[in-house]
Amino acid sequence: MSEKVKVDIWSDVACPWCYVGKRRFETALAGLSGRDDAPEVEIEYHSFELAPDTPVDFEGTEVDFLAKHKGMPAGQVEQMLGQMTTVAAAEGLAYDFDALQHTKTLKAHELLHFAKSRGKQVEMKERLLKAYFEQGRHVGRIEELAALAAEVGLDADEVRTALENGDFEDDVEQDIAQARAYGISGVPFFVFNGKYGVSGAQDPAVFTQVLDQVVADAAESVA
Repeated sequence: MSEKVKVDIWSDVACPWCYVGKRRFETALAGLSGRDDAPEVEIEYHSFELAPDTPVDFEGTEVDFLAKHKGMPAGQVEQMLGQMTTVAAAEGLAYDFDALQHTKTLKAHELLHFAKSRGKQVEMKERLLKAYFEQGRHVGRIEELAALAAEVGLDADEVRTALENGDFEDDVEQDIAQARAYGISGVPFFVFNGKYGVSGAQDPAVFTQVLDQVVADAAESVA
């Protein structure tokens, strides 16, 4: 019988490295899938806001936001985004920073908790990241979030009501509080079985190594 591994992932919908990290982690899992000792992996996403002071309707481009937020010259930001686009392309992701609509991600995180309550969190996470980084969708507005939720099989009316009422605000806050307790200051951040932490969008080989270690530790504790 394969070991079970719980992986808790803190990330933000507006984090370009989080999407890259997601792909690299999935590559690691795909590489393990053919092995007899491949672990059964349960994934749960947790909320983290990189820029909580961002307005829902930010007036300006991604270059404008980052230049102000990071205090960098626009030309340097453009170069950085170009490099990020190249990194993402290597993982099969087509980032479009010109179309991207920068926004506050609180409601998107609330939607992810709603989706978790319906067993659709992983699908919802993928849809939100693709919408934000590749399709220029506005993931800060409730109507747009309800439409995206419907695309993964969730009830748009239920989503709309939950987001308007703030039904999952406390869940988001609990995730952020747990991140502080763990000392997480940047994302993505992966926690394996509540024991091993991996920061950043690491190479798939790193994730494979950690998963192997977690499985070995679990087997040793049973023995």
